[in-house]
Amino acid sequence: MNPKELRLAQLDAVLQVAASQSQPQRPPAGWLRAIREALGLPSAALAARLGITASGVRKLEQAEATDAITLGTLRRVAEALDCDLQYALVPRRPLREMRRQQALRLAQLWQQRASRTMALEAQPIDSPSEGAQERLEAIAQEILRTSGTRLWD
Repeated sequence: MNPKELRLAQLDAVLQVAASQSQPQRPPAGWLRAIREALGLPSAALAARLGITASGVRKLEQAEATDAITLGTLRRVAEALDCDLQYALVPRRPLREMRRQQALRLAQLWQQRASRTMALEAQPIDSPSEGAQERLEAIAQEILRTSGTRLWD
């Protein structure tokens, strides 16, 4: 297995674990406010930890609730609340499967282009034969093996 395939397999394994664990739903007012209030921590006290004003804390809480906060700021506030920030992009399908589907789309596109070219040259390709899917899979495997980032062109 080449290094790229190994990294892909390792990342897929890690992400499968993450996908199997349901993430808690963010509270309507956001995590920052919910945790601060649950701790009984006044916004002024959190502001002092962050070196900002109490109104600045309320702005941060509002920004988090509306998805307008940066990860860096969220990380800084989490630290001030003695929390860990956990962040991940969790694919809906395994990465290998996403790459395979893209390679199949590309293989189908190449096959359609070849069919049009052959038809223009008065050499139409017959209707799909029994081995068409196997040929498509073989082309897709070749694309995966050789295309690298061109897979997504």
